[in-house]
Amino acid sequence: MKTDQDRQIPEQIRQSGPGHLLIAWRDGVESVFPVRELRLACACAHCVDEWTGEYKLDAGSVPEDVRPTRIKAVGRYAIQIDWTDGHGTGIYSFDRLRELADRAEAS
Repeated sequence: MKTDQDRQIPEQIRQSGPGHLLIAWRDGVESVFPVRELRLACACAHCVDEWTGEYKLDAGSVPEDVRPTRIKAVGRYAIQIDWTDGHGTGIYSFDRLRELADRAEAS
């Protein structure tokens, strides 16, 4: 039986072509993320003001062809992505990734 917690647990994370990242969730849903959108969604202290929550990242400064160079697990709750633009401090929690996927699906 699938639970609500299954929604936030990935079974597989892999590159799906040069511009997309695929996450297969334990509840059977597959989410495909354009990688540049993930880079722009980084919520680290370099990209988002820690006090106000305002995004500081200028989308124009992120190359259109930005790609992950390495994706590594952070415990059992997140991934960290190193990018071709030199950025690598953002941590993408599985909860946040699922939220981004659900938001993209709804729009």
